[in-house]
Amino acid sequence: MGIAEDLLIFEVRLKELITSYEQYFIGLEKREPLKQLEEVEKLARRYATGPITNTMYKHRYNNLVARLSSYRQHWNRILREIEEGRYSRDRFRAKLHEVERSTTPATASKPQRSPQEQEIERIYAELQEASRRCHLTAAMSREQLAATLEKQRPVLVQKLGTNDIQFRVVVEDGKPKIKAGLKHKQNNE
Repeated sequence: MGIAEDLLIFEVRLKELITSYEQYFIGLEKREPLKQLEEVEKLARRYATGPITNTMYKHRYNNLVARLSSYRQHWNRILREIEEGRYSRDRFRAKLHEVERSTTPATASKPQRSPQEQEIERIYAELQEASRRCHLTAAMSREQLAATLEKQRPVLVQKLGTNDIQFRVVVEDGKPKIKAGLKHKQNNE
C-alpha cells in the first residue's frame, strides 16, 4: 500500500508547510519556506498523471491537492501584500514606529481619556490581535466590548470582593477569550 503511506506523508508535510508559512508571516521565521514548498509540490505531482484506482485514496489525494492550491493562493496574496506594504502586520509595525517617533503629538492629543476608556481600548486591541492570530474576524465592536465589561464588572466586584479587577485576553481552544482577575498591585481596604 504505497499510496496510503505517500498520502499520509503528503498530509503531514502539508501541515508542516502551513505552520512554517504562518511562522514566516508573523515574523518568527526569517525566510520563506521554499524548500518545504518544493517538497510538498513534488509529493502532489507524484500521482497527478497516474490514475488512482481506490476511490477513497483518490478523494483524499484530490482534497490534499485542493488544500495546497488554496493555501498557495492565500500565501501568494499575502506575499504580494508584503511586497506592496499593505500587509496588516507590517502596517501595524509601521504605525507603531510612527507613533514612537512622534510621541509628543500622540500623547498630547489624548489627555482627556479616562482610565476605563484606556483599559477598554487596550483590551479591544488585544482582542483584535488575538482574533487575527487565530485567523478569526473580530467578534464584537468596541462599543459591544465596553457594554459587556461594564455589565460584568459589578458581578465580578461582588464575587471577588474588590474593585481592583483587571481584564486580559487569552487564547483557549483556538479562540480569544476575555478573562478577569485581580490587579497585580492590589490595595487592601
